[in-house]
Amino acid sequence: MLRRKPTRLELKLDDIEEFESVRKELESRRKQRDEAEAAAGGEEAALGTEHKSREQLINDRIGYKPQPKAGGRTAHFGTFEF
Repeated sequence: MLRRKPTRLELKLDDIEEFESVRKELESRRKQRDEAEAAAGGEEAALGTEHKSREQLINDRIGYKPQPKAGGRTAHFGTFEF
């Protein structure tokens, strides 16, 4: 493998200004989204909807519906009992 000298990167004033403008735009979007979620959360609380756990939210999002495990020996051996 050939080695080469590290490339020198220079940060210009235009780059800093562009970074700051993008950062401010992202922060304003995040603030608007948070305000919208807070308003929606207040409406949900007023309607009396139930809160789901993080695991339930993930399962709903991916479409997984866990079935409860049947306990006991009869589940392993069908209808035979010992």
